Amino acid sequence: MKDTTCTPKSICIIRLSAIGDVCHVTAIVQAIQAAYPEASITWIIGRVEYELLKGLPGIHFVVFNKSLGIRAYHDVRNTLVPLGQFDLLLHMQTSLRANALAWIVNAKRKVGFPKTKSKELHSLVVNERIKDQVDFHVLDVFRGFADALNVGPFHARWNIPVSDAAVQMAVSLIPQNKGAVVIAPSASNPERNWLPERYAQVADFCRDSGFDVLVTGSPADGDIAMAKAICGLAKAHVVNVAGQTTLQELLAICRRAQVVIGPDSGTLHMATTQGTPVIGLYAHSNPQRTGPYFSLDNVVDVYTTSLDALGIPPAERRWGLRLKGQALMHSISVPMVLASVTPFVEQPQQ
Repeated sequence: MKDTTCTPKSICIIRLSAIGDVCHVTAIVQAIQAAYPEASITWIIGRVEYELLKGLPGIHFVVFNKSLGIRAYHDVRNTLVPLGQFDLLLHMQTSLRANALAWIVNAKRKVGFPKTKSKELHSLVVNERIKDQVDFHVLDVFRGFADALNVGPFHARWNIPVSDAAVQMAVSLIPQNKGAVVIAPSASNPERNWLPERYAQVADFCRDSGFDVLVTGSPADGDIAMAKAICGLAKAHVVNVAGQTTLQELLAICRRAQVVIGPDSGTLHMATTQGTPVIGLYAHSNPQRTGPYFSLDNVVDVYTTSLDALGIPPAERRWGLRLKGQALMHSISVPMVLASVTPFVEQPQQ
């Protein structure tokens, strides 16, 4: 139960990036809003991430534009000063940049991560810590911040408003709701990308099953090249929207998709917020830690077998261990992915 004797009236949150993580944090924030509807909430967030979440109800966003350098910190400070002292800061990022911002925030309580998950001087800018965990999903770590406020039973739910224009754009691409499979092939680290010729085979299978196929991606050169390669290698027609959508439009596309396929990336977590099944392709990171929260049973996991192949002894297999190697994703075969895709495309859309 909540301790009403210390009900917070004003809460500041720091989580600047990345897309997947701000999606996780949104579930926590909205659980806190439900538990403390009278509390004002200010969220210091990155510029790109703000474009996805700017419609969240009841949140005062303070955008941190890192491209401005030292001026970005002054801008945040000047915005926060008129707000006075917060009852509570939930410091939900351990980067040096975020820690500098936490030092700026005027708050009575500053709640951060446990020492085992602290870095970049995080311990110096907090005066309370959430409970430590050994085995966890990233979202379950963030859940500790809700527990610190005695929010009560937590169930991950999201309500991320999408603009009418974004919805209309998605409808134009997927006229029949749940009538398309979305391939989001590019991760932030190219090492985590699968092979375009294998994605092309998956796209052909989905088209043969009666579904349209869309390939998404950011405007980055690598994303554009990957999407173009997949479309060029596929025998069937594939719609290429890489570099042509805003984050809000991509969210609307994910909402209308039958399933979203891709490596560890923000798009997979965006799809999760929309209740869309996800097939994640994991070779470099533990999917039980960073996989799509409600689709862990659909994950194509060669991370676990790679631990053995690389000869990493059990004593060194930390829960958050990331593997390196350009060829690790090559261990994911087309039949592996099709085995996960098939249940979602067994009944063609009419």
